[in-house]
Amino acid sequence: MNQPTNKTKQPNSKMCFVCGLENPVGLHLHFYETAPGVVETTYTAPAHFQGYPGVLHGGIAATILDETAGRAHMGGDPPRFMYTAKLEIKYRRNVPVGVPLKIVGKAGKDRGRMAEGWAGIYDPDGNLLVEANALLVNVPREIFEGIDPAALGWQVYPDN
Repeated sequence: MNQPTNKTKQPNSKMCFVCGLENPVGLHLHFYETAPGVVETTYTAPAHFQGYPGVLHGGIAATILDETAGRAHMGGDPPRFMYTAKLEIKYRRNVPVGVPLKIVGKAGKDRGRMAEGWAGIYDPDGNLLVEANALLVNVPREIFEGIDPAALGWQVYPDN
């Protein structure tokens, strides 16, 4: 699967489990904004993230959906960082390992300091395998006061 063609790449960090490029056990996902409030990425899960043979562990799928739903609200300068307050997941079909998956996130209703988001994981045939609805809350500003995001590796890295 190719990355979306009309896209704006979002930043990655150094050590985040999902997007941290220097995290030795992380997923190393790269997110692309394809429209306002819409992000996409692709991922081929390795066998060491399986639960049952050939099936991605549900906790890893949930982690991917959690990050993707939040990333849908992240666009802008400065970026909008949010905590997940609630995550409701619907596992529709097994998510295979070793197969290129398409992951989509969409921003939902914005309520000021809170917002809703949706994310889904699709197989190569376009079948929705698992989806999540998220309730997100802004990270308080004081958390980031005095922190240089670049020191955390928060930047747009070139595609490999």
